[in-house]
Amino acid sequence: MADDSSRHSYNGFNFLVTFDAVTLSFQEVTGLDMETEPIEYRQGEKPPVTSTFATIKMPGIRRGHVILKKGVFRGERSLLSWFDDSKTNTIKRKAVTITLLDEQGEPVMVWKMSNAWPVKIEGPGFKASGNEVAIESIELAHEGVTIE
Repeated sequence: MADDSSRHSYNGFNFLVTFDAVTLSFQEVTGLDMETEPIEYRQGEKPPVTSTFATIKMPGIRRGHVILKKGVFRGERSLLSWFDDSKTNTIKRKAVTITLLDEQGEPVMVWKMSNAWPVKIEGPGFKASGNEVAIESIELAHEGVTIE
């Protein structure tokens, strides 16, 4: 029987997010996935073998967006500043790293987004009868995610 002592699942609440060399605290990270759009075509020189027409499928453009959510803090404007930079048509693309940590704070898995830039920023919602923390979010486009 195989030794399962190396198999261990990790808590999803112990992680770091780093933009270039700056580490920020976030409450939630979603969208660490990539999707490839299929391109379908039918070869013109070959008649269908059966009575049904079938297409050939090839991988197309990859896409994915990551959404980061964090509490609002006085004076913390780094995400808004990054988003505002895209208004001047001088988008500042950054390397973004998300690191899952174990109980001792050691890296378990690392997701690296290349050439990320903000496409959407969302301020907190307010509710007079609520007691939730004010949360802002930023949505990042990127040119690929690698996992280490």
